[in-house]
Amino acid sequence: MRTADDTLSVQLRKRFAQGFELHVEFAIPPGITILFGPSGAGKTTLLNCIAGLDAPDSGRLTAGRRVFVDKAQGVNLAIRARRVGYVFQDLALFHHLTIDKNIHYGLAGLDDNEKRRRAGAILESFRIPNIHTRKPAEISGGERQRVALARALVTDPCVLLLDEPLAALDAATKSKIIDDLRTWNQAHSIPILYVTHSREEVFALGERVLVMENGRIIAQGTPHQVMSAPRLETVAQLAGFENIFNARVVAAHPGRGTMTCQIENSALELETPLVRAEVGSALRVGIRAGDILLATTAPVGLSARNVLPGRILSLVQRDVIAVARIDCGVEVEVHLTLAARDSLHLQPGGEVWLVVKTHSCHLMAT
Repeated sequence: MRTADDTLSVQLRKRFAQGFELHVEFAIPPGITILFGPSGAGKTTLLNCIAGLDAPDSGRLTAGRRVFVDKAQGVNLAIRARRVGYVFQDLALFHHLTIDKNIHYGLAGLDDNEKRRRAGAILESFRIPNIHTRKPAEISGGERQRVALARALVTDPCVLLLDEPLAALDAATKSKIIDDLRTWNQAHSIPILYVTHSREEVFALGERVLVMENGRIIAQGTPHQVMSAPRLETVAQLAGFENIFNARVVAAHPGRGTMTCQIENSALELETPLVRAEVGSALRVGIRAGDILLATTAPVGLSARNVLPGRILSLVQRDVIAVARIDCGVEVEVHLTLAARDSLHLQPGGEVWLVVKTHSCHLMAT
């Protein structure tokens, strides 16, 4: 059963010569917490501080009742004594060793029988019991990821750190491995901090999400709380709001729960949800490209409050999505299916109407 005693609590600061500073404070319970942010945000540096590969300049780091770091008291627990499992993006398997010996590597000090027992159990948990005599080059990419997880978990860690270890896998393989990891954690109940750049993984894998930018935690909560209705522009960009505009409140309509915002440097006005903002206030408006509908004739009889005429500037195919850039007073990106593109006979230069629901307009502070 999960308790507060299993919580990973982090309060630390570390300065670097090039001017970057990591300064974070958070606590995560057992389960999968996603650590999400752009390259250079400090995600790997944070993991390294938790694992003991980097030492913070100040702060305190605990896992349950175990104190890893307390700079005020002069405590800095050695890496091996922390019992932190760490799976790197490149997996860091020993290619000259068999799978068995890779997994035994973290079990120094145990007798051979106990090593074999633990290795056999963890390989069974990750459904790879038959590859123990092979070497990493002789197994598939998905099997190598499973071996890396097994090697990290066979030591019975109190915290697991995952630095994009599944990034190179297809969605089906990744999903199966995560299911096995969840099953393992139901029995062991430890905090797992999982670094990813993928918006899809945030919703698919995480019970909680921390968003990092420039060495700080700028948002945290459930994936829905953080990613679905962001209040900061950085989070909106990470959450997949391709269209973000400066705007100013020009009218409020309390009776219908909306207000009108004018997009900066244009005559374009959008009806948005009503928030606490005075007329004249500056805001940012974010709209996902996939939340915008297109029509080739002026639509009528719609509940959507924003119908905007425009002209297609460009239309390109990106995998199974068509990406249109449209001038409607400002440049807007729209995503639609290939079937929709073909049925509407869309072409660059063509006239279209953009349809945007009021609640597809997400408002953020400037």
